[in-house]
Amino acid sequence: MKIALDAMGGDFAPEVTVAGALDAVAEYGIEVLLVGNEARILSVLKDKKGISPKISVVHASETVEMHEKTSAALRKKKDSSIRRAVELVKKGEADAVVSAGHSGVVMATSLFVLGKLQHVDRPAIATIMPSLTGNFLLIDAGANVDCNPINLLQFGYMGDAYYRAIFNHDNPRVAILSIGEEDSKGNELTRDAFKYMKNAQFNFIGNIEGKDIFQGGAEVIVCDGFIGNIALKVSEGVAEMILKMLKMEIANLRTGKLGYLLIKPALRNFKKRTDYSEYGGAPLLGINGTSIISHGRSSAKAIKNALWVAAEMASKGVVKTISQSLKDFNQVRADVKG
Repeated sequence: MKIALDAMGGDFAPEVTVAGALDAVAEYGIEVLLVGNEARILSVLKDKKGISPKISVVHASETVEMHEKTSAALRKKKDSSIRRAVELVKKGEADAVVSAGHSGVVMATSLFVLGKLQHVDRPAIATIMPSLTGNFLLIDAGANVDCNPINLLQFGYMGDAYYRAIFNHDNPRVAILSIGEEDSKGNELTRDAFKYMKNAQFNFIGNIEGKDIFQGGAEVIVCDGFIGNIALKVSEGVAEMILKMLKMEIANLRTGKLGYLLIKPALRNFKKRTDYSEYGGAPLLGINGTSIISHGRSSAKAIKNALWVAAEMASKGVVKTISQSLKDFNQVRADVKG
């Protein structure tokens, strides 16, 4: 697998992105195309003694900054590291693209350059999150603020296909994130989506409440991007708060040092399970290619794992699996409209 990495994307680029690429090459044997300012990238590679036959540099003269407006960046920066990286996928010179840069520009560029799969109305961000029984997929995690019921139905199909392909799960449970389990609960969007999903060709189990999403009651949880992004960010904040609170409480005990030593392995495991860097990045599902959007604060570990996610998606033919699944979606949509 050959992955194009936006080497200039993220708060700590290019040092962290280059380090993550080197780690991915060493651990997974992935080929990485580092896209960005060639002089800066080569300087970092030299400092890290990272010259490898599986690392290549593709020069891009421009970088999109986090504060820039998406429309302006798309229009004015035609040679940005994001644009060049996505174009490598379009040309067939890379199997997937990864970027921790401006998420709006990554989404828009991926959609503009690669295009949508047939039958797709709106691509969606799919994020893997931990649960008591393993993990679940949250879709949409931020790409679409305003959605209609058909959009949520489509997210269900794409999420189901992705989870089956990546985790080799035959029949993942799909649920709608709502304020109650009954089909009458929720707003107009979730109530109408519930009616449509009852006819879907996946394992729809109904609504799931926010308090239950981490209990392992469903493998795929569907919502609009506004709710999904809030759920994602709140979850990250709560996990960090719990870890800090535990450390503070232990430090206040007379036997704090001893107690900390005793539970240190448990704290380490908790942090690992709730750390976004373990999951690398979130794929943008529904486009005609593999594009992974990583956190702007991504560490080298997060970049390494994002590259692995991209390689897994490409090698398992996830885009093709989603495309096949969307044929069933289109039939359900036609039945609903009929």
